[in-house]
Amino acid sequence: MGSASASSLPTSAGAGENLVLILDFGSQYTHLITRRVRQLGVLSLCVSGTAPLSSLAGLRPRAVVLSGGPHSVHAPGAPSFPEGFLDFTADAGAHVLGVCYGMQLLVQSLGGAVEAGERQEYGDMEVEVTTRSSALYGEGEVGKRQTVWMSHGDEVVRLPEGFKVVSRSVQGAIAAIEHQEKRYYGLQYHPEVTHSPQGIETLRRFLFDVCGIKADWKMQDVLDEEIKTIQSMVRSDEHVICALSGGVDSTVAATLVHNAIGDRLHCVFVDNGLLRYKEKERVMSTFDSDLHLPVTCIDASEQFLSQLKGVKDPEMKRKIIGKEFIAVFDEFAQMLEQKIGKRPEYLVQGTLYPDVIESCPPPGSGRTHSHTIKSHHNVGGLPEDMKLKLIEPLKLLFKDEVRKLGSILNVPESFLKRHPFPGPGLAVRVLGDVTEGNALEVLRQVDEIFVQAIKDAGLYDTIWQAFAVFLPVQTVGVQGDQRTHSHAVTLRAITSEDGMTADWYYFERQFLVDVVKKICNNVRGVNRVCQDITSKPPATVEWE
Repeated sequence: MGSASASSLPTSAGAGENLVLILDFGSQYTHLITRRVRQLGVLSLCVSGTAPLSSLAGLRPRAVVLSGGPHSVHAPGAPSFPEGFLDFTADAGAHVLGVCYGMQLLVQSLGGAVEAGERQEYGDMEVEVTTRSSALYGEGEVGKRQTVWMSHGDEVVRLPEGFKVVSRSVQGAIAAIEHQEKRYYGLQYHPEVTHSPQGIETLRRFLFDVCGIKADWKMQDVLDEEIKTIQSMVRSDEHVICALSGGVDSTVAATLVHNAIGDRLHCVFVDNGLLRYKEKERVMSTFDSDLHLPVTCIDASEQFLSQLKGVKDPEMKRKIIGKEFIAVFDEFAQMLEQKIGKRPEYLVQGTLYPDVIESCPPPGSGRTHSHTIKSHHNVGGLPEDMKLKLIEPLKLLFKDEVRKLGSILNVPESFLKRHPFPGPGLAVRVLGDVTEGNALEVLRQVDEIFVQAIKDAGLYDTIWQAFAVFLPVQTVGVQGDQRTHSHAVTLRAITSEDGMTADWYYFERQFLVDVVKKICNNVRGVNRVCQDITSKPPATVEWE
């Protein structure tokens, strides 16, 4: 997992008295810690565990969580917090909680010892509280057991001075430690995952009882703060462009910015030739009738598709699309300059926290910026010479938080419940060259049949995201008593809380039978339909 650059965080992020800072050392679960803390009503921010100390200037965390990670503290190049970091936390009066690798890193940094365990611990494991009184477990819990999720090969074998063991695994490994005077704590297991049923209670005790944090983080406060930030950033004579896609993120971002600066916001919807079935007509109608936003529609489909012709590499497709979007926005800015006599300075985008996280490198990778998982067209896909300055009011929020914000802004529920749609559009759902043959048209028809069937079955709101994928292969079939050599497509539907992890949705057999029959009977050129039953991880949500 990647993490946001600390230097990119708004100064207001560290201004509160109840900030929890998550240092990411590469665990696949780090984002879950961020979410669990927020679900408890506390603002949490995830930054790279190897970020320079200078990038944390201005942040005054009440608590710091050192995440897990796939490394051994003994491995060459293993990630570590910057020199002086523990002094920084001490000066801030912050409590430090190390989780898994984070605990081992804390122990080693303070003079303790970590060694390869004689018996590695992975998966469900029981731990037993070993002391009558502890900060992490409370009073009178000695001897009590709870099931937790372990994932470690190394283990702590000697504690630094002043620490005490407060729980052990049934195999004898140290599971939790404390040094209350120094405000240091450690858990060898992952309290943030559902496989640790009492883990959320441990986090709750740490935040509220140990750290004394108040649950005062609310969406209304986020809205008020973002409006103030935008108003202070954009001068009274400056204008702003907003890229609308018709999805939840850009719609909420546009509505928020419109609340902040009014008619100086100019929205543009770009038909890039990569939209879903009748998407332009449906979205423009909704903008006008439900949101009352002034939106200019630009048909740039030929421009995008001509640049994508022959391109098969998914990263290259994303980069091209990001570049062409900015070119369109620059042209739109010039057109507005002629109309209103002033060139817009800013571009609003609905970038979310998962976009930022997935577009940054994992700690220990040796890279300072990369598209480790995949670059998002509005993060890693933007050209360096972009003329417009960015406004990203949602970049510290997860999808469900954006929906809550949209509800406060009175964005219609029908918009807020829309499934996510990737910025590069169908380009990442047609594997290979999107301009080859009639791939886009076939995909649009298949996708429309699949999603409409989900709506008809009353399943749309239960599913996080559903879509079809066009595969660059042809298969042999029999249709109308004749041999066919036609296209194969895949259907994907997932459930998720935030898009960072996901599981595939289990359809009833008859639903799939009916959908496949409808696709093969109504979409010319398709004779095989597959279903993607891969979770995330190991797969991503989109195929490219």
